[in-house]
Amino acid sequence: MKRTLVTLTVLALAACASTPTHYEPANGSDRGFSETRIEQDRYRVRFAAGSDTTFQQAEDFALRRAAELTLREGMDWFLVVSRHRDGNDRNPVGVGGSVGHTWGSGGFSGSGVGIGIRIDGNAGDKEVGLEIVLRTGERPDQADAYDARAILEYEAGD
Repeated sequence: MKRTLVTLTVLALAACASTPTHYEPANGSDRGFSETRIEQDRYRVRFAAGSDTTFQQAEDFALRRAAELTLREGMDWFLVVSRHRDGNDRNPVGVGGSVGHTWGSGGFSGSGVGIGIRIDGNAGDKEVGLEIVLRTGERPDQADAYDARAILEYEAGD
């Protein structure tokens, strides 16, 4: 019985293992980047990640894609006009347990052990979205204005 329980647990955990997050186009996958042109110089950039990635890493990947897009369009810098985060940092697998003991009349007693496993296939999934406006020329000194080349140079240095 123990062996069966352990085998079923291992199989369940393997089935729920998240696909690793890589910096690549989503192409219909639930991981990676995508962008949508809204206007001539305005885009929505999205990066979807799994539980192996933090929200900060997912946002860094979205900024990297925004920088690549900016340079591809012949621009120098971009302004982030809105951001959104969706998802959570929960662990996809949780384990809990309990132990109990009871005493009855006539000297009878009983003991029990319980083990519970929570498997949540969506836990840890996260998405970061940026709406950006592409610009050329001198970048203003403001928090949400990013130099595309500087971002890619920083990424290359990591």
